[in-house]
Amino acid sequence: MKSWDVIIAGGGIIGLSLSIALRKSGARVLIVERGEPGREASSAAGGMLVDGSLETHAALQSLATPSARLYPEFVHEIETQSGMKVDLRDQGTIIFPPPEQVHEHAGLTTAALLNAPLAELEPALAEDSRVAFHLKERSVDPQALAAAAVKAAKHQGVDFSSGDPAISVNLSNGSVTGLTTTKTTFLASKVINCAGAWAGQIAPHKFPTRPVKGQMLSLVTPSRALLSHVVRAPEVYLIPRSDGRIVVGTTVEQVGFDKRTDVPTIQRLYRAAVKMIPALRDAKILKDWAGLRPGTPDDLPILGATATPGYYVATGHFRDGILLAPITAQIMADVVAGNPCHQDLSPFSPGRFAR
Repeated sequence: MKSWDVIIAGGGIIGLSLSIALRKSGARVLIVERGEPGREASSAAGGMLVDGSLETHAALQSLATPSARLYPEFVHEIETQSGMKVDLRDQGTIIFPPPEQVHEHAGLTTAALLNAPLAELEPALAEDSRVAFHLKERSVDPQALAAAAVKAAKHQGVDFSSGDPAISVNLSNGSVTGLTTTKTTFLASKVINCAGAWAGQIAPHKFPTRPVKGQMLSLVTPSRALLSHVVRAPEVYLIPRSDGRIVVGTTVEQVGFDKRTDVPTIQRLYRAAVKMIPALRDAKILKDWAGLRPGTPDDLPILGATATPGYYVATGHFRDGILLAPITAQIMADVVAGNPCHQDLSPFSPGRFAR
């Protein structure tokens, strides 16, 4: 019976990126995905690479900043291996923070400045009296990234099993021997749980992940030059793509595994977008959708080795899965290989909830 060195449960951007990193060291890797690889939270994200102190959890900063720096190299590698284009943009973000953040970060200068009048930066924006910052952030098209990552992983020799949810990690004398799905069993001495919102459903460890729904829509505008920067306000996010689409989002909903969109929410997002950019009233709604982000009780990822020899976890990235994919792949590839890890993973330890 065929076996692998490592089985990854979950084919989102975290699992895909990690599989590519593991293949670099020669490991034989299988990804087991409950649906279609790259199509769950990864492809439903907005793709804003938010790593600034205005919005990033303080404990997450040590991962967010280096991961954001890795992004151009990360995308270049995936594009090269897949032969596909990933829409990585670096025009930056205009943010209208809520009043409490303006007060809290009143001393910010060089890290968050509006480097030109708002009307010059984004002429289509409605006049707005609120404080605005310009942040040097990037954004990426998660759907293009996930599709390219699937192709890059296959190009690197990663094997895939799709449409078959993992249900338990197999153990013998307390150590990992493989993974059982609803249909079959796969053999490996190491398993990594990257199953996102479903991570807690794989025995024997009940990781406290939960699905957090986000609803979004995309608009097609007559002018590709309507919006250059990502625009982020408490009521709505506007994320331009290079092909002229503008992605509008996003909600944070605790409704279980319900992925349906609802008309009032989509209409509210659309109205908020038009209020920000009046010209969007002439835009066509291309589609709307919802994705399930993997949340945790403290809104921080779960990263590292579990108490079971050979069993590892990399999940719970909540709204930062796209941003943290490069650093997570790098760190977890080292952890799984037994190499020194240069990041303090104690804030993200799988054992912190047991304590």
